[in-house]
Amino acid sequence: MAYNKIANQFTSIEQLSQQYLKNKSLPEKQEKNNLDFADILKKKQDATGDVSSELKFSKHASNRMTLRNMNLSASQSKRLEEGVQKASEKGINESLVLVDSMAFIVNIKNKTVVTAMNQEESKSNIFTNIDGAIIM
Repeated sequence: MAYNKIANQFTSIEQLSQQYLKNKSLPEKQEKNNLDFADILKKKQDATGDVSSELKFSKHASNRMTLRNMNLSASQSKRLEEGVQKASEKGINESLVLVDSMAFIVNIKNKTVVTAMNQEESKSNIFTNIDGAIIM
């Protein structure tokens, strides 16, 4: 940084950038780019098509479904996604979504199935760490 002996002060970054780089001052540039992070992220996701609206399954949930021979038909999968959408609209964070004889615990914000149970395992009828339930 340059030191101004006459004014007994340091030269600001804005002054140096104008002097050496011949740029506009930083506040003027910031006014042009007045988008917040969420707007920029949404714009980038829309451009790349990476909008995470698709329901994902955690590794744990996938393993549980495989071990228990749980297979979702296309219609059941659609109903599960509709249940997640309804839970999201109601402001639920962690939801139990029941589809036929299957129970899914879903993190609504991340649209991720955390665990899955079939009718045999859900007989105890105890579900913890949820703040809502959707029956499809």
